[in-house]
Amino acid sequence: MNKEIKMFGAEWCPDCRRTKEFFTKNNIKFEYINIDITPEASQLVEGYNKGKRIIPTVLIDDVAYSNPQNFELAQQLGVNKQGRLKLFGADWCPDCQRAKHFLQDNQINFEFVDVETTEGASEFVMNANNGKRIIPTILFNDKPYSNPDNATLMALLAIDKVADTKIYDVLIVGGGAAGLTTAIYAQRDRFDSIILEKKNIGGNAFITKKIENYPGFKEVSGPDLMDRMADQAETLGTKIETGEEIINIEKTQGFFKVFTKTQEYRSKSIVIGTGSTYRTLGIEGEQELIGSGIHFCATCDGAFYRDKEVIVIGGGNSALEEGMFLAGFCKKVSIIHRSEQFSANEIYTEKLASFANIEIYLNKAPKAFIANESASFEKMIYTDNETGKDGEIKADGVFVFIGLIPNTKPFEGLINLSQSGHILTKGLNETSVPGIFAAGDCRFGAIAQVAAATGEGVVASFGIKEYLKK
Repeated sequence: MNKEIKMFGAEWCPDCRRTKEFFTKNNIKFEYINIDITPEASQLVEGYNKGKRIIPTVLIDDVAYSNPQNFELAQQLGVNKQGRLKLFGADWCPDCQRAKHFLQDNQINFEFVDVETTEGASEFVMNANNGKRIIPTILFNDKPYSNPDNATLMALLAIDKVADTKIYDVLIVGGGAAGLTTAIYAQRDRFDSIILEKKNIGGNAFITKKIENYPGFKEVSGPDLMDRMADQAETLGTKIETGEEIINIEKTQGFFKVFTKTQEYRSKSIVIGTGSTYRTLGIEGEQELIGSGIHFCATCDGAFYRDKEVIVIGGGNSALEEGMFLAGFCKKVSIIHRSEQFSANEIYTEKLASFANIEIYLNKAPKAFIANESASFEKMIYTDNETGKDGEIKADGVFVFIGLIPNTKPFEGLINLSQSGHILTKGLNETSVPGIFAAGDCRFGAIAQVAAATGEGVVASFGIKEYLKK
């Protein structure tokens, strides 16, 4: 997994000596080729530099760098004063984006290794995580860290963060469609806003490959739509901080104090738009195999199963949509649902017929997940609801889509919640605490759709306006 590095130089060359010292000091393996001793080396150097004899010329995985300065080498190879850092991830991974942004914002050099395109990277990640496909996996001084949050990275890299002492008009917890829309409307009303997002901007919509029911678009990718919203919010003046997980909120005279793992923020009002996470089945073998064959996001983890066989559990719109997405590159997709009929909209059930590699199991209840000798998923046991007999489906992986749970645990005891954990609101989405509002999937009565979430954000912004006027 190390980069292949070749350095063309000469003993009399000062910059060659500097470059060699950089590699040696940072324990970077490289092949040194002396152009004075190797005749064909000079011709290679000229070829890399359009006829010019520039040394040192450094090849990093066959990409040529002409007399690179130390800071350029540090950027390419992840060298910092604290040590070397390598990030294994993928462009579609929300937590990878969050980690990248944090490192970039703090001027930390890192070497990015794409697990989809780099040979052996996916296997390295699994070995580093005891058989689980966890990204980002960050290698710091050769020690792996599985999806470290920003607080862990701060401690690891000894980063000091300057306190944010500004009092914002509105602080938005959650950077999904609801939170971004709230920010856009708040900024247009000349209210200063900040978004604190635990992971990556975009929420569940960001990990949705294709959205077909958002007004104005016949279809649009989730990441593209969310990027547009974020760009609009930032252009209007919203500050966005990712990797900030809320641990406590205190109300003082005139404003709220919001505490994260790394920082304290202050605001006159708050909008909670933390969305929801995927519900688990709670059956035998599930917890042990999450990440080792059991997943909850086809966009995030589907690429690991190209040309392989997978199982999709669920019967709603998400299950069928993600199942058809997986069928586009998987060898076979088995969709299993506990009821006699799918609960998804007819437009999704009609599309299923066009996929020859999708097999349907209705009226079957998942009973257990079975692991192989390597502690990875091997098969699923199910019960036929009609006959009561058990059956099994062998596959390489499983994707579970059986509903969502609101992300409201940090707010228990602060505001009123329903029995299901959703935030109870009144009027313009105001909670039981004046000045705190809710929007999106986390609010009781909300519809889990991107278009609906944007409407929730609009309503919350009007509530903020009324509150701040008082």
